[in-house]
Order: sequence, then structure tokens, then C-alpha cells
Amino acid sequence: MTPNRVFILAALPLIAACQDISGASTGAPNQFIAEVPASILEIAAPNQNLNALQIDPIDGCYTFEHVGPVENTMLPLRARNGRPICTRLEAPAGA
Repeated sequence: MTPNRVFILAALPLIAACQDISGASTGAPNQFIAEVPASILEIAAPNQNLNALQIDPIDGCYTFEHVGPVENTMLPLRARNGRPICTRLEAPAGA
């Protein structure tokens, strides 16, 4: 095998490791809630980023962007009593 082919074969796993295979997209740059309801602002615990909120589509709870030294992470938005703040899901028709 020529040295070029060996180099290419050795580089393939490294190139594949750089791709996002999680299925999650980074989303649009303006992905946060534009106007946070006043009721959420009143019950949210301090020291949370209320300028970068989203609603998690899986459980319907609010999340906020925590900007850390290495990466940004979406964390659950908590009320002053420590419980997560979630939206109410409508009951199915006929239930």
C-alpha cells in the first residue's frame, strides 16, 4: 500500500469524528423566546439567563442557556422552590 493510501485510511476516522451524528441541529441564530411571559419572570429563581429561554419539545419545560468556560449548555429553568418550570399540555380530545 502506498503511503498516500495509508494516510487517507488513517485520517478517515478523524474526519468522521468531526461530523454531527447526533441528529440534533444547531438551529437558527435567533432560536430563543422573544418575549418571556411575566409570570415566568416572577417565579424564576435568580442567577439564570432569562434572555436565552427555549421550551424543550420533549417534555414542554423551559430551558435556559448556561454559558460555561468550555461549552454552552441548555439547563432546566427552575422556580425559586427548585422545581422545573413547565408549560401545561392540553388533554387529548375525548379524555
